[in-house]
Amino acid sequence: PNSSHRVTLVSLFLPAAVTAVYKQWMPNTNFETASNWDKGRVPCASDVVHFEKNKVISVFVGSPHVLTDMYLPLNGEFVLASGAGFAAFDGSWDPGCDSGATVRFADAEHHAWFDPTLWQPVSPHRELELGGPLFSVDEERVPCSYDDVIFQPETSFRVNIDSSRQVIHLRSISVMGQDFSSPEAWAGYLEGPSAPLQFHGNGTLQVTGTGCTDKSGCACGNSPDVHRICAALAGQCPALTCQNPLQPLGHCCEVCGATIDLDFTPDFDLEKYRDRVVQTLLSQPKYSGVRMAISKVHKAQTFMGIIPQSSTALIQIVLIDDEVGAKTGTAAEQLAGDIMEDIAQHGETLGISNGKMDVATGSTWSGQVGSHAMSRITAGTVLGLFFGLLLLGGILFLYRKGKLR
Repeated sequence: PNSSHRVTLVSLFLPAAVTAVYKQWMPNTNFETASNWDKGRVPCASDVVHFEKNKVISVFVGSPHVLTDMYLPLNGEFVLASGAGFAAFDGSWDPGCDSGATVRFADAEHHAWFDPTLWQPVSPHRELELGGPLFSVDEERVPCSYDDVIFQPETSFRVNIDSSRQVIHLRSISVMGQDFSSPEAWAGYLEGPSAPLQFHGNGTLQVTGTGCTDKSGCACGNSPDVHRICAALAGQCPALTCQNPLQPLGHCCEVCGATIDLDFTPDFDLEKYRDRVVQTLLSQPKYSGVRMAISKVHKAQTFMGIIPQSSTALIQIVLIDDEVGAKTGTAAEQLAGDIMEDIAQHGETLGISNGKMDVATGSTWSGQVGSHAMSRITAGTVLGLFFGLLLLGGILFLYRKGKLR
């Protein structure tokens, strides 16, 4: 259920801010959720309920239950809704409940914060957003540094927040219908009795109350934990038919289709540009099967393709389509071409200084497979070898002259 007492959205006070993204945690540890029990059903009157004694757990109970017996954990809590509770079974016949089985509560320890499949984007009004032409690269499917996180009201949960970072920053968190959008309020909640039962692991969640105020967008910030995100998705990458698939930044799976890297100026507005592409190009009937991801990312810069130097911010567009066989990625490629043409005509007005497109389309026997990516890799390799030989020749020259020992 939706909360009826949501505080005024923080973004209303930040007119220049990029709209926040709301991400909702989907698993729960509710007593009435059938999948939380090893028998795949909620315990009934003749059953014996068994919680593992050494498993820490928080369980929301939404209604009254009659049970034969119940073994409780040593460290846990029941959160009772109004009218909920437990009573002992008096032995009378209960229709549909004559098994007298031992029903065990499932292990919730494996639910990890950095598993993208356990999060769902929602609208600011907390309605689920499903489908549509826009998607997120895997790193951004998990809450980013400027996102709002929602744990559903009247829902208990347990989540592992192991992280490569000591602190995971978020804009706000809502737990049990209570909203925390200031560091002080969230710190107070963490000191309470429920937080240690809900969150476990070596990471710490920190609420900042701060959204992204850069109109060109903000990088997600989950890069240090991208290995955890990809491990959670292991084996879930789709089979590809293109010969040289692309590897978008922040995405675990290679893709067929097209990517565009944009260099931008201070005039660039990410939301306005995204809306422009969606409304003028992506919404055309011929692109009905194309999906797009667009966001700011940080790309590592290296010297001679080997030595890491720094990172630079750019806008990454990823385009994929539902074409198959030899046509795989061709609709995405066509849209990428239209985007590049639009940039050539209006880039200066849009705040885009440069655009670079990579394409991977067709099947393994198609003649137009990944030509853009391959040509740049070849050129980079030749250039690297040239500078390497030049450097080696310089060292040899100085040595022969006696200038170098």
